Amino acid sequence: MSSVLYDTPGPRAKRRNLVFTVLFVVLLALLLWWVWRTLDDKGQLKWVLWQPFTTSEAWTTYLLPGLGDTLKAAALAMVIALPLGAFLGIARMSDHQWVRIPAGVVVEFFRSIPVLLLMLFANEYYARYTNVTSDDRPLYAVVTGLVLYNASVLAEIVRAGIHALPKGQTEAAKAIGLRKGQTMTSILLPQAVTAMLPAIVSQLVVIVKDTALGGVMIGYTELLNTRSTLAANYANVIPSFIVVAVIFIALNFALTTFASWLEGRLRRSKRSTGAVLGADDAVELNPAEVGGSFGSGAAV
Repeated sequence: MSSVLYDTPGPRAKRRNLVFTVLFVVLLALLLWWVWRTLDDKGQLKWVLWQPFTTSEAWTTYLLPGLGDTLKAAALAMVIALPLGAFLGIARMSDHQWVRIPAGVVVEFFRSIPVLLLMLFANEYYARYTNVTSDDRPLYAVVTGLVLYNASVLAEIVRAGIHALPKGQTEAAKAIGLRKGQTMTSILLPQAVTAMLPAIVSQLVVIVKDTALGGVMIGYTELLNTRSTLAANYANVIPSFIVVAVIFIALNFALTTFASWLEGRLRRSKRSTGAVLGADDAVELNPAEVGGSFGSGAAV
């Protein structure tokens, strides 16, 4: 079936796609076989290296506490960055220069700095100028860096999502007398959220992964940091990396799956039910028209 963006492939294109698919599967199988052989030759597939992950000690002492700290930092960063990013994105579209320009400066400044540099700077700031304890300082630094960077990126996502809506939406809102704030909260944002959701979720996945930077550089006890302690105790560096990678993949897959479900639910909720209002329903919705056209229509 053809469409404007896609033409049904002919016999030659089908054969070519089949050949490419077979080649890809073969190359992928060869790559996996090479990785397996390399690990086996280096002794990384010995059961003694993987056996610790079948015991509760490796999980309760190292992996699960590290996963909990990863989720704690990521959740705090998400809760703060999402509303802050929405606020900055809307502020960049303000009609007032004293609002629009400072918001633009903040977004462009923090969006241009690597998140690792923000974490390091925040860690030094909390160490020198605040009373935050040394135990809490890594968490504060990680969350601060994640919030400053990701809120700026989310602000651009929000701004782009709202600008992508047809101008007729804003013009229609003005025609019925809505103020700009009402237009934004009641008309534009509800429609833009569904379109922005994939990009927002991608940024939330980045937040989860970037918590590992805090573990490597400033000693925050997240999942990757606790993995190094586990590997030092059990001498299983490569297996521990593989297990942690699988945990991150499962965590981010669960996040994207939930987002896909939420996006589908939002889209379905916005579909029309197809119900048709009769004259009596119209009178009930607008009692002021009882003696006018609605009333006359009901009499007919």
